[in-house]
Amino acid sequence: MLDIVHFFMDLKKPVAAVCHGVQILTAANVLRGKRVTAYPSVKPEVLAVGGIFVEKEAHEAVTYENLATSPAWLGMWNF
Repeated sequence: MLDIVHFFMDLKKPVAAVCHGVQILTAANVLRGKRVTAYPSVKPEVLAVGGIFVEKEAHEAVTYENLATSPAWLGMWNF
């Protein structure tokens, strides 16, 4: 899975993560300096790898470069 994440991130292909899915991106260490959102309990992991955590409501999303993230499935409509 981490190889797939690196492949997409290296090529600047679209990557989306919802809820705790951002933990895959933290494990891949690809969030340094990037703005993302996720389920609130994931915030410490995002910060630990140098990401910028943006507080959002469940129906909202954050897009940054090739990343689209949301704290819950409701935000997918905003990608």
